[in-house]
Amino acid sequence: MSLALDAAAQDLLFREARTANTFTEEPVTDEQVQAIYDLVKYAPTAFNQSPLRITLVRSAEARQRLVKYAMGANGDKTLTAPLTVILSAGLDFHEKLPTLFPHAPNVKDAFFSEAAVREAAGTQNATLQAGYFILGIRAAGLAAGPMTGFDFAGINQEFFTDGKQKAFLVINVGKPGPDAFFPRSPRLSFDEAAATV
Repeated sequence: MSLALDAAAQDLLFREARTANTFTEEPVTDEQVQAIYDLVKYAPTAFNQSPLRITLVRSAEARQRLVKYAMGANGDKTLTAPLTVILSAGLDFHEKLPTLFPHAPNVKDAFFSEAAVREAAGTQNATLQAGYFILGIRAAGLAAGPMTGFDFAGINQEFFTDGKQKAFLVINVGKPGPDAFFPRSPRLSFDEAAATV
């Protein structure tokens, strides 16, 4: 066997895991979300910058504010999911670097003094963390419904008015409901996706 992870865990995280489009009414607790975060916070980021910010959308009022910016069927899916999260990049992540990267205290100012550099680095690294966050949802025995079909500029104006966060992904979270999954689409083979140089 080429992988250290057992077959059941491989199925849970990858082979059998699917993007869910419907969910049961079973709640997703704050304890579950914290357990997911406490697992995935170990994902690698440049300079350990950890820019991912997670906004839990629970109230009916907050959902209505969010679905104004949804495209297509994403609004209906969001209204019926037990939990929706907005993932964003914290654009002031550099303020935490003295704590997160203590062996190089000059990194904050040497690399991230310019807002445009912080935005590019924060968005790239938060996106990396988002992939781990989806795996964490699966590891908790839940399904994720990640969506990019939203007006993120609108979400930023609605939820992050101080300009310190930049939203890039919305994820519905819960136990899969009836007809939750579309047929699995094909994937590229190793030879199509990989090259040796």
